[in-house]
Amino acid sequence: MKIHILHHLRDEPWGGGNQFLKALRDAWIRQDVFASSAEEADVILINSYPFGAESLFDKLWQLKKRYPEKIVVYRLDGPISFIRQKDKEIDHIIHVWNQLIVDGIIFQSAWCEEKNREAFATVSAYQTVIHNAPDPTIFHTEDRLPTKKSRVKLIATSWSANPRKGFDVYKYLDAYLDFSKYEMTFVGNSPVSFKQIKTIPPVSSPELAKMLKAHDLFITASKTDPCSNSLIEAIACGLPAVALNDGGHPELIGQGGLLFEGTQDVLRVIDLVAKDLPTFRARLPSFNLSDIASRYFAFAERIVGERNEGRYVSKVVNKLGLTKIHGMILLWKIKNVWNTLTGSSI
Repeated sequence: MKIHILHHLRDEPWGGGNQFLKALRDAWIRQDVFASSAEEADVILINSYPFGAESLFDKLWQLKKRYPEKIVVYRLDGPISFIRQKDKEIDHIIHVWNQLIVDGIIFQSAWCEEKNREAFATVSAYQTVIHNAPDPTIFHTEDRLPTKKSRVKLIATSWSANPRKGFDVYKYLDAYLDFSKYEMTFVGNSPVSFKQIKTIPPVSSPELAKMLKAHDLFITASKTDPCSNSLIEAIACGLPAVALNDGGHPELIGQGGLLFEGTQDVLRVIDLVAKDLPTFRARLPSFNLSDIASRYFAFAERIVGERNEGRYVSKVVNKLGLTKIHGMILLWKIKNVWNTLTGSSI
């Protein structure tokens, strides 16, 4: 059995989902189960909503028309509207797309699975939860740089500049963190300017890994983040973590750090972890890419097996379904244009 990722993968820094999918592809290549084209694959993996690349909906539709036996697996995060605080239309499109063409769903966290089910009834006859994992050739604990003993080095990262990525907390830390005890670096895109936190624009994954290894403690304050790749990458580089008690963070952090509720307790929690870094470092969870890739493959293989045994019939596409998706996308885009022009909300 061969599997293909139907996604426009980017080589430049482009968010955690892109980085994970590239690492997943490379793991499948090493395992000799990756198909370089969708036509050659038995299973097609699609990812969430293809912002700016909606033509992938049409491409997958045409593939299913030509090869109705192909199995489609959805990798879902979100709900998107929980992360963005808008665009419920996207989650409704995902729900309909799932009903029309998807054979199985891989949710990135149990939180993600629960919220998609509760808010949008997005479920499947075949579904599972599999966390992400970083590229082990880049994010690992080898060659960790010794840090200065005078101050604990704290780091946060985010490719996205969405305010919900925790910038209210980072701005608070910029004003109230004890910089005689700590130094802090932010790597990525920030919508706010910091006075004491060192800010570095987005860098390549190898450069980011070097920076992570030169620090002692990772912090993420992102809200409703289903499965933070930034957090996973930091843990893989040996950093204990302090994370907002929201989204998938509690599932990922395990015993390798502590959770905080907001600005009211973040300083206290940072101090608690910083005082006992070796203990928390020894308890860090492991995210093994090879194992994750095998679990993805085994999930898809189970659907293919049950189809071959006659216990499952893969979904059959029809023209009306694709027309419905096009209509939903068009209405969502019209709404966004209207809101931009009028400054209103409809």
